[in-house]
This record gives sequence, structure tokens and C-alpha cells, in this order.
Amino acid sequence: MSQSYNRGAVEDFGRWREFSAGMWAWIFHKFTGWVLAGYLFTHIAVLSSAMQGAQTYNETLQGLEGLFVVRILEIGLLAVAVFHILNGIRLLMVDLGVGLEAQDKSFYASMVLTGAIVVASVPTFLSEVGI
Repeated sequence: MSQSYNRGAVEDFGRWREFSAGMWAWIFHKFTGWVLAGYLFTHIAVLSSAMQGAQTYNETLQGLEGLFVVRILEIGLLAVAVFHILNGIRLLMVDLGVGLEAQDKSFYASMVLTGAIVVASVPTFLSEVGI
């Protein structure tokens, strides 16, 4: 016999305070997945400059890498990719039945590890911008 639950209206944005770690993990995973899919279009656009020759491609990359905002966006892209990978591994482990009772802790661990990796990479990304 199935049970039904009154989950309230989806449009009730005030419910975000009731979200558990699993719900935040689901939201962040979907968001990071869409960001990565969107990034592919930008990546393809930059790569398409190679069709106009090696010099055009090199000039395009050098022009983009010299911009501070591009470096910041690269740090954001790294954060998105690292979180998506770590959360994907966490979800795979949960699907395999490993760590079912520690889902909240593994989500928080993936967030902390993502933050540590991103903070550690900041000097590398900003080293050649000339700040």
C-alpha cells in the first residue's frame, strides 16, 4: 500500500530552510551539471578558432588568459567540476549501498574537500595575471 505525502507547493520558496543535506546535494549536483554543460559551448567556441589557423587560436587563448575575469571564471569552473565529480562519486557509492548511513557527512566532506582544492589552486590561477 502506497502512502502519499503533502509536500506543499513547489513554488513555496520559503521551504529552502527545511532542506536536508541530501536535498542541497541534489540541487548543487543539478546546478553544477548545467554549468558544466553550458561551459562546453564556450569551450567549443574557443576551440573553433583553431579552424582559422594556429596563430588565431594562440592569440585567442592568450587574449583570454590575460583577462582577470577569465581567471576568476576558471576558478569557479574548477569549483563546479570538483564538486560535481566528488558528489558524483558520493552518489555512486550511495547507489552501491556504501555509506548509506553517512550521506550527510559525505556531502559535507565533499563540500570541504572542494573548498580546500579550490583555495589551494587560487595562486596557480592568478599567478600570471599580474595582480
